[in-house]
Amino acid sequence: MSTTDNPVNDREAEEFGRQFNAVVENVERVIRGKTEVIRLALCCMLAEGHLLIEDVPGVGKTSLGKALAESIDGTWNRIQFTPDLLPTDVTGVQIFNRQTSQFEFRAGAVFANIVLGDEINRASPKTQSAMLEVMAEYQVTIDSHSYPVPNPFLVIATQNPIEHEGTYNLPEAQIDRFLMRISVGYPDRASEMEIVDRSGSRRRPTTLSPVISTRDVERMSNVVERLYVSPAIKQYVVSIVRATRELPQLRLGVSPRGSVALARAAQAVAASDGRAFVTADDVKRLIPFVLGHRMMLSPEADLAGVTIAELLDRVVKSVPVPKRRDDA
Repeated sequence: MSTTDNPVNDREAEEFGRQFNAVVENVERVIRGKTEVIRLALCCMLAEGHLLIEDVPGVGKTSLGKALAESIDGTWNRIQFTPDLLPTDVTGVQIFNRQTSQFEFRAGAVFANIVLGDEINRASPKTQSAMLEVMAEYQVTIDSHSYPVPNPFLVIATQNPIEHEGTYNLPEAQIDRFLMRISVGYPDRASEMEIVDRSGSRRRPTTLSPVISTRDVERMSNVVERLYVSPAIKQYVVSIVRATRELPQLRLGVSPRGSVALARAAQAVAASDGRAFVTADDVKRLIPFVLGHRMMLSPEADLAGVTIAELLDRVVKSVPVPKRRDDA
């Protein structure tokens, strides 16, 4: 994460913020009353991470992924994870062509700019691993041949936090691969009334026109990578992450991957606000979404009703915030 070779200037940051807001406003035509959720999902993509959504059915998880893909003029696939889903259904398979007497690669559903893995915990561990390998490597390897997935590439995986029958829980090491974990939540009353009104006036779902291109997304991701993070902010990020490892209520604190994820996500949030530097407020805003799923309560703490949110709040209050003059 080098931010010194070619730092982002104010003009680039302002243009980033303008395009970011254009995408958010476009997606809001479909997803009503969830501006913060949309912004977090877009930040996740621009930080070149992946998103885990834990929520009940019917709150717009699929619509969010589809609307993002349409807004960036990208491709989109939805994979319904079931116990009988095979790894090759996700990644692809080599097919023998009798006419050419050669094997040809037939791409799986993961070859799209945005892939929604619906109820990923319903697939077998082997299929889950195939999906998560692509997320880490950005390519599929079959019979010693590598096939890169499209760029940009975002996986939005969903889990139902209520219904666990017939599911295979994601191991902690695999959950750690997601940059953020969020919840969409129910819309407010006014937004839900608007949803009901719109659904009664049309039979087909709304199709959005793109407001930026996938090339624009690549350029914006490059801006995120180059955005300035001061030494004081880096120290702040590391201090927060290390503090989680010292909590007696946890049997697993946040790994160094969490430090990298928190800093990178903060760069995306800062750029979305049209700034060329990261502040402590950017970091604090993202802590619940970037660090929460990387922590495991001890059995005693779980039994006592301790929550991850409470512990993170305690960590934030215990770590000194960098002075304002060191923020930028």
